[in-house]
Amino acid sequence: MHPKTVIIITGPTAVGKTALAVRIAEYYRTEIISADSRQCFHELNIGVARPSENELRAVPHHFIASHSIHEDVTAAVFEAYALHASAQIFTRSDVIVMTGGTGLYLRAFTEGMDDMPQVPKALRAEVQTLFNAGGINWLRNAIVAEDPLFAEEGEMQNPQRMMRALSFIRATGVSIRKFRRRTGAERPFRIIRIGLELPRQELYDRIEQRVDLMVEAGLLQEVESLLPYRHLNALQTVGYKELFNHLDGMVNLEEAIQMVKQHTRNYAKRQMTWFRKEDGMAWFHPGDDKSVFDWIRRSSQL
Repeated sequence: MHPKTVIIITGPTAVGKTALAVRIAEYYRTEIISADSRQCFHELNIGVARPSENELRAVPHHFIASHSIHEDVTAAVFEAYALHASAQIFTRSDVIVMTGGTGLYLRAFTEGMDDMPQVPKALRAEVQTLFNAGGINWLRNAIVAEDPLFAEEGEMQNPQRMMRALSFIRATGVSIRKFRRRTGAERPFRIIRIGLELPRQELYDRIEQRVDLMVEAGLLQEVESLLPYRHLNALQTVGYKELFNHLDGMVNLEEAIQMVKQHTRNYAKRQMTWFRKEDGMAWFHPGDDKSVFDWIRRSSQL
C-alpha cells in the first residue's frame, strides 16, 4: 500500500466537518486542504462559514482565502492546487486531511478531470446576463432545448452548473456530460473517504442555528460590502443572493433569512444525494471520534 495517505472528511453543510478534520489533523500532526468552492475566496468570510481563527491557528489550512472572487476558480483549478499542496505537505507528513462539501472538487482531486475546451469569457458573461433577466425558468428551458443530455443527467436544480453547461454547449456544440472521465487517474497516495451524517431534523436544526449566528456576526454588512460585485460567479451563492434581494427591496430581512435557511437545507439535501453515490465512503456521526479513528487505523494501519 502507498505510505502516503489522504483522509477525506465530507458530508453536508453544517454537519461538523471542519471540527472533526481539525481533531484528526492535530492527532496526526499534519495539515488540512479545504475542498470548499467558496471558502477559497478571501472576500467571503461569514457567509461561507470559513473556519474560525482558533481552528486556523490550530492546524495549517490550504485553499482558505487563497483566491479572489475576481478569479475563475474551477474544479480543474482546485485539482492542480490541491495536488501541488499535497506534494508539499507530504514532504513534512505521511498524512493529509482534506475536508469540504464540494463534491466535484473532491472528485477532481481523487479521480482527475478531463481536458475540456475553454469557453470564452464573453459567452459565459452573455449566459449570465440572460439568466439574470430570465431567471431559472429561462435557463431550464434553454438547457432542455439545447442540451437534453444534461437536462436528463445533470444538476437541474443548480443554476451555476446549468449556466456552465449551457455556455459549454453553445461554445463547443458538445454536451458537457460527454466529458466525464471513464477511468480515474492514478494517484500516488492512498485515499480514505469518511462521510459525516446526522438525522435530518438534527442537521436542519444546525443549519438554522448556523444561519442565525451568521446574521448576528454581521452577514448583512458583509453582503452590503460586496454589492458592487454581485454579478460575479463567486457571489451566486446561498446566503448572498437572498440578502442581495433584500437590499434590492424585494423581500424584508426576516423573509431573506428564512430563504437562506431553506436554500441551505436544499443544498444539504443535494450534497447527500451526491455523496451517497460515491464509492468507498464510510459513514459516521460527526461526534463519534472513536469509530472514525478506528476506521482510519483499520483502513491504513496508521
